[in-house]
Parts: sequence; C-alpha cells; structure tokens
Amino acid sequence: MADFTVAVADPETGDTYQREVDGQDANRFVGKEIGDEVDGSAVGLDGYTLELTGGSDAAGRPMRGDVRGADLKAILTTGGTGYNPTREGERRRVTVRGREVGDEIQQINARIVGRGSESIADLFGESDDE
Repeated sequence: MADFTVAVADPETGDTYQREVDGQDANRFVGKEIGDEVDGSAVGLDGYTLELTGGSDAAGRPMRGDVRGADLKAILTTGGTGYNPTREGERRRVTVRGREVGDEIQQINARIVGRGSESIADLFGESDDE
C-alpha cells in the first residue's frame, strides 16, 4: 500500500499546502498520470479538483511527463525535468521516473484547477485569527 505526501499548489494565492495521504485516499492517486485530474477530497479539499503536475520517489528522482509508465528509466536529455545543462548543446543520461503514479512515488505535486464553495483555510483548519 502506498503512502504519499501531496503538495497542493494554489495558483491564485501562490501558497502550497502539504498533506499526508494513505490508505483509500492514496489509492485514488495510484495509476494516474501527470496531467490527470483527481477529486480533492483525497487530501481534505471537498469540492475541489486537483491536476497532477509531477512528483518524485524516495531517492529524489523526478517524474517526467514524456516518459511512459511508472518505472525507472535512463534517458538521454538536453534539459527539462531532472537536468539543467550548464552549456548549450550539453546532453546527459539521467534516471527518472515515468509519468504514472506507482507505489515507489514518495511525493506528488498537484495544483488546484476547480474550486469548491469553502475556503482552503477552513477545510485545512488554518485560519488567520488564531
């Protein structure tokens, strides 16, 4: 069974919230790919819709949207997720995860694409008047 940390980005405010998910809520993410939408109730955001934007495994290897599956792959790349070249035209072979969420994934990155009626602070129990 997979346990994830889900980093939820709010594009309107620029805030990011981290939530631990396990059990049935974690199973909602398994098998999804980068770009897929998930019901926000899995992380406590009832009525919200989240879009998966990436993630990483326990060793810090990133997920890439252009690599199929959930397994490790060694790809030759000129840049993008997982590699920033220092010189123009530089290429390197890097090990990355595919775009599908599997049991090996440790963190999932998502952003809010559909909003519910309640505020995020109310749903997460984080109000400013504390």
